[in-house]
Amino acid sequence: MKSKGLYQDFFLHLDILVMSLIMLGMAVFVVASGISWLAVLCFLLGLVAFMFSEYFTHRFLFHLKAPKNPLFLKFLKRLHYDHHKFPDDLKLLFLPIWYSIPSLFVLSALFYFITGSILISLPFAVGLVCMLLVYEWKHYVAHRPIKPNSRFGKWLKKTHTLHHYKNENYWYGVSTPFVDALFGTLKDEKRVEMSQTARDHEKRA
Repeated sequence: MKSKGLYQDFFLHLDILVMSLIMLGMAVFVVASGISWLAVLCFLLGLVAFMFSEYFTHRFLFHLKAPKNPLFLKFLKRLHYDHHKFPDDLKLLFLPIWYSIPSLFVLSALFYFITGSILISLPFAVGLVCMLLVYEWKHYVAHRPIKPNSRFGKWLKKTHTLHHYKNENYWYGVSTPFVDALFGTLKDEKRVEMSQTARDHEKRA
């Protein structure tokens, strides 16, 4: 994929545009329906739910040992394996909408099943998509020649670089390092061994 420019590559990417429009459409409906404290709370719950979803899918789905089924292997290669092999390839940098939309729909449907209310499930869904876009931006910054201004941003970029180039079994949280801390995968880089499969997941036995 030919680069349009550092910021255009992100904001004009089809997957980002589609997810942004989905979030905007839902947000307009939520605002038109009247914003309540419950709606704000559900929005915040959506942010947090995505943080945990990001961590668990990254750790337990995207980093599965190479499956024997060729179709499942192709699925994982597009979602994540090839991203580790070619970490700066723009075509592989963003989650495809054929994955993002169904996965976030399932989380929203589960929330609706629990609450039974579309009016509070929509703010939850807005939170999910909002945090997805935050994740995509932080992931984009980690792989592009963009220098974060804050110490936290610089540290976050460093931890993702370690995940790619030192050991893929740690530092799963692209935008959510606190979840790594909760589950013991936020490590001191000096205490982590170099992995031979960080760049080639198909060799994971």
